[in-house]
Amino acid sequence: MNPGFTRFALVLGLLSAIGPIAIDMYMPGLPVIAADFGTDVGAAQMTLVTFFLALAVGQPVYGPLADAYGRRLPLIGGLILFVAAGVGCIYAPTMDALIALRFVQGFGICSAAVIVRAVIRDLYTGPEAARLLALTFLVLGVSPLLAPMAGTFLIAALSWRSVFWVFALTGALGLVVVLWQLPETLPPEKRDRRSLARAFSGYGAFFFDGRFMALTMITGLIQTVLFSFVVGSAFFFMGVHGLPAWLYSILFATCAVVGIGLAQFSAPAMRRLGAERLVYVAVSVTAAGSTLFLLMTLTGIDPIYLTLPLIWITFAGLAFVMAPGTVLALDPYGDKAGTASALMGTLQFGMSAVGAGIVSALFDGTALPLAATMSVCAMLALIITSRTLSLRPAIA
Repeated sequence: MNPGFTRFALVLGLLSAIGPIAIDMYMPGLPVIAADFGTDVGAAQMTLVTFFLALAVGQPVYGPLADAYGRRLPLIGGLILFVAAGVGCIYAPTMDALIALRFVQGFGICSAAVIVRAVIRDLYTGPEAARLLALTFLVLGVSPLLAPMAGTFLIAALSWRSVFWVFALTGALGLVVVLWQLPETLPPEKRDRRSLARAFSGYGAFFFDGRFMALTMITGLIQTVLFSFVVGSAFFFMGVHGLPAWLYSILFATCAVVGIGLAQFSAPAMRRLGAERLVYVAVSVTAAGSTLFLLMTLTGIDPIYLTLPLIWITFAGLAFVMAPGTVLALDPYGDKAGTASALMGTLQFGMSAVGAGIVSALFDGTALPLAATMSVCAMLALIITSRTLSLRPAIA
């Protein structure tokens, strides 16, 4: 394998993992955080919802900045903001303050979400871009594998506030990596030198691209399935099924192993099936797994040894949607990859924030809000896929 290819995968994987680490590591501590501030778990979950909302709100800002000033400068600014907000979270005096600071944290780190995709589009297209995305996901997979267990240990040994020191240090490490290892991938002659006001107005053209919007909706709804589970997983495993925090961390990690591991086969699957056909099959699998999970929840026949395999099936489908869907959506927009990536990310995380908010708002002590949200989103994605994507051969 090309050493440069591997190096980019490691660097971009690390940058992509900072945001998920800031989610996964403190999920086992949500009940502790709620108790510390004298609120319920639903209020603590809002610290996740506002983080997702910030990921949506911030991306339209970073997209034009990345196209106008290059990839590195906006990324550096976002990482600095993430680190500063992380330190603020350590000393948050109230739940409201923590929720607000989490929004600022999300706004900072969403620079990585935009710019990683844009850098990949700068360097590669087609299956090679999907392969780099998959390798990036592999590095990112360290977060759901290790972060919940590390968070469980830190919270038990120290306090939930200690986790935010880890976030700040991780952001600082990302900043060092960018300064040292990530070259500028958008040369000055290819940058959009228009005013930022005109750059922002360029978003309108994407809304009239039916193919781009369909792929964005499909990947956004599938991502909402994922993030709904992320928000509700701690309560699902520890509240509904009464599992200890350490076992929750392990079972959550198994879901990540399925998703991240299978994602490594997305590039060869694209070559064999074609990107659009792969998305169709994968969305169908996600819809089947999540809908069976809902049906079992409704019937009350939902022991963990039956529902967990259904969640694995759901994650198996997820694994083959995001990379080919992203490649298909961004492929026509090489000179506007930052702006296209930002709009795509905004809509994706906007949907994820709504889905996560629904799971929190409808919190009723059962798994029904989680299962229903996952199933509805997956079925909507399947409807859009079946109506809009043609099952064509692999892209070049």
